[in-house]
Amino acid sequence: MIGAACGLRQGELFGLALEDFAFEERVLRVRRQIKKLGSDHVYALPKNDRERVVPLPHRAAEAGKRHVSVHRPLVCSLPWERLDGKPRTHNLLFRWTDDRHIRSRTYSETVWKPALVQARVIPAPDKDPRQRKRYTTSRKEGLHQLRHYYASVMPAGGVSVRKLAEYLGHAGPGLTLRVYAHLMPGSHDRARKAIDDRLFRPREVSHGTGTEQ
Repeated sequence: MIGAACGLRQGELFGLALEDFAFEERVLRVRRQIKKLGSDHVYALPKNDRERVVPLPHRAAEAGKRHVSVHRPLVCSLPWERLDGKPRTHNLLFRWTDDRHIRSRTYSETVWKPALVQARVIPAPDKDPRQRKRYTTSRKEGLHQLRHYYASVMPAGGVSVRKLAEYLGHAGPGLTLRVYAHLMPGSHDRARKAIDDRLFRPREVSHGTGTEQ
């Protein structure tokens, strides 16, 4: 839910910590990602080397609270930015079955893709000569689609391109327009909605002895 509700990238989602939630302010502070370097992992700044603050929807906040009440955060130390970087410790929200941070490929192959098969989004996997499962997918079925969902919902709800770019952590609104222009409400749609919402909205009409809706 957090990925779709807040538009996080995969590495940002796996690097999310309890201390990033500001429940009273109703915001989420996106301050790091878990990044793979060679065969190891590090904490690093989000893409474009910038932290950001995104609105935290009520239901996402409640889901986060419920998750923490059942699954204690993982105290995880990783080097910062480089393999020889100074270690940093955070209370990660999500953990893997070995009590380590989540690795993206492992998650994709054992959780995400099987869920897509269960939902009939992708076909059941084949097996290679070594009897390993091989799923047939494209970029359109990756975890990143949760972020695309977020980006499609925001403009439809009236969020400006400038604010959407800020929430997504894009370098600027121009990139947001290039990537998501096809998802933006058209000017015709906005014009129709403006008139429907104002000119034809239900309102009270007085007839002296009463009112009509």
